[in-house]
This record gives sequence, structure tokens and C-alpha cells, in this order.
Amino acid sequence: MNRSTSAQWFARARTRIPGGVNSPVRSFKHVGATPVYFARAEGAHLVDVDGNRYVDFCLSFGPHLLGHSHPRVVAALKAQAERATSYGACHADEVRLAERILAAYPFLQKVRLVNSGTEATMTLVRLARGCTGRTKVIQFEGCYHGHADAFLARAGSGVAALTESSSRGVPSSVVADTLIARFDDLASFDAHFAQHPDDVAAVIVEPVPANYGLWNPGRERLAHIVATARKHGALTIFDEVITGFRLGATGACGVFDLQPDLVALGKIVGGGLPLAAVAGRGEILDMLAPTGSVYQAGTLSGNPMAVAAGLAVLEATSADPPYARLERASAVFVEALQAILPPPCTVHHLGSLFWIDFSQGGTAFPPPVDAVSRERYAEFFIRALDAGVYFSPSPYEVGFVSTAHTPEILADVVARLARALHR
Repeated sequence: MNRSTSAQWFARARTRIPGGVNSPVRSFKHVGATPVYFARAEGAHLVDVDGNRYVDFCLSFGPHLLGHSHPRVVAALKAQAERATSYGACHADEVRLAERILAAYPFLQKVRLVNSGTEATMTLVRLARGCTGRTKVIQFEGCYHGHADAFLARAGSGVAALTESSSRGVPSSVVADTLIARFDDLASFDAHFAQHPDDVAAVIVEPVPANYGLWNPGRERLAHIVATARKHGALTIFDEVITGFRLGATGACGVFDLQPDLVALGKIVGGGLPLAAVAGRGEILDMLAPTGSVYQAGTLSGNPMAVAAGLAVLEATSADPPYARLERASAVFVEALQAILPPPCTVHHLGSLFWIDFSQGGTAFPPPVDAVSRERYAEFFIRALDAGVYFSPSPYEVGFVSTAHTPEILADVVARLARALHR
């Protein structure tokens, strides 16, 4: 495929934008290629500035459950744009969206709308600290909760088990109260409570980690985390920015039949526009300003355009739940994909999420994505791209199936990839 116009735009971008991109993964650094610049999207497809057409499994990293530019979403956006693009004030649809979210998560009572997943998780940690009067937060290695300073931490190797930042510009003092545990070794999690029995404000976890590969921890593991936190007076935060309304109508909470204290939602609840939500027990959420003393604000929070898109998606999925169909279509696609990929390669799958793993496998989390497996993924990505199939430009990121990915489209993708891999 000729992608010369994309190359020209990237060269121009690098003179004005750091690294030429507004989010690092878009740089194609992990796959050793030049970023593709897109001009439009529809259904299961992307079209780049050179006119090349691709079947898209990245789906803007998850929001497009119904595919790109779904007619219901487009109609809602057009209608809202004619009324107003932003109020900076209250409007009825933000109440309707909150009610829709709480109908899906009936064990929670209040919602506040924010602008991004990072803002949602940052707000929930601040809220947990304000509610409990404690400072420490436990998170799990390999789980991603956005780029707020306190989350950019990794377990230190010193004797004192200090926590050190994983980004320049984040002082070690900022992450000193972030405790890192291993999701695949809950003894490390229990040890934090043994050492700090009265100091942990919250445990934050992706109930299904989907930013560093895809891993299903199982209900028993998650139930242990929730129960242990409650035993010690800490709050449990489920980061469902990816899994909320993706794994089912009640996200991972419904899949595993668990009730955390707080939930972060994003991506699908904004219908592909910048919107996220913090949901939780009423008495906890009421500690947010103006009713409480935990401050949070945002000029564009509850933006009517994003709310209109989110409402359109949630109303569509409520009227015609797509989850069983997505599960079946994804399972068939993953089985066919697994059959054509060379060993050692495993395609992991849960609901409409999948991850192509070129590592040596195993049960560890985070998975061992080494230099060899990264190189193999890069080669696969470029072959797929040249065959008109767009996956995430990172070996760590998951893929997504939407309702726009018909059985015919998925079968055609497998045939294209088989030919590309054979060549």
C-alpha cells in the first residue's frame, strides 16, 4: 500500500508536536513504522489520507462498541450541535446519562461525569483518601490507570521496598504512598495490609487487565481483593474504563458478580468522545464538592456533545443488548486467527476483547513481552497493515470487536491475514 501522504503529514507533525504525536502509542515506535494518518471512519473500517481502507480492530482503543460513526450516534451529535456544543452549566442530558449508568450498576447510587479515564481514576483516589483519612493506595503491576503522577509507579528493588516513579518529572515523594502488588501473587497484596493495616485508603485494580496484554484473574482472586480491603477499612476501586459496557451491561462487576465501592468508567460511556465517569456509593460520592470537602471540577465535565454520544450508545445497547452476539463472533474469529498464526503465539480472549501474544506464554502477569516477541508482533502488524487490517500499534494493547464486524468481514480478515503471513 502507498502511504506517502501519511509520511508527509508525520514529517510535518514532528516539527510542531513532540514526537509528532499527541499520545505516545500513536508514534508506531513499538512496530518500527511510520504512523498512518486517517481521514474518515465508518462501521468496522478506517480510511487513511492516501485512500487506503482498513478493517479496524483498535476502534479508538475501545469506545466504538457499535463501530465507527454509528447512525444513531451521528444523529445525536448533529442534533446536539444545532442546540449547543458546550454550556459550562447544567443540562438535562447529563442527568439522563447518570441515570443510564446507575441503571446498569444498581449497587451504586451516584455518578459524576469527567473528561477522561485518567481524570476519573485520579478523582477516585483523591476521594478515597478524603473519605478514609488515609494516604496509601495499593495498585497492581501491569494494570494501567492513566497518567496521573501517583499512578506512574513501579515496585522498587531496594531492601526497604520503596516505590519509585516510572517517569521523569514524577518525584519519588509523589509515589511514596503508592504500594505495588503482583496480581498473580496475592501474598504480595496481603503483605501490604500486614505492614500498613490502618494506612491504606484504597485498592485500585483493573478487574480485567487490558492494557498490558489481556488477563482474566477469575472471580476468586478479585473477591479476595474486595474482601481484604473491606476487612481493613479500605475502599475498592474497579477501573472499568475499558471493560465497562464492553464485557456486558454491568461490565466486569456483572461478569464476576462483585460490588466494589467505586467504579471508574470511560470510553464507551462517551460514545467515542472525551467523557468518563466516577460512580460509587452515595455517601462516598457526596464527599465531592460542593456537598463535601473533596475538590473536583471541570469546565467541560458533562459536555453535551459527549453526553449525547454516550446516551445514544447506551440507549442502543439497552434496547438491543449486543453482548451475546459479540461474544460468539469474537470466539469464532479468535479460533480462526489462532489457527493461522505461527507458534509460539496465543490469542487470548474474553468477551469482545482479544490479545495477540507472541511471547512464550505462561500464566504470569504481567506477561513476559520480551524483545523477541515485540519484534515478532511488529512484523505481524506491518504485514496485517499492508493487507488492510489495522491492529493496535503496540504489542501490549488489546484488540476489540464491534457489532459492525460482521461474520463476513471477520472471515475475510482471516483470509487476508493467512495470505499475508504465508507470503
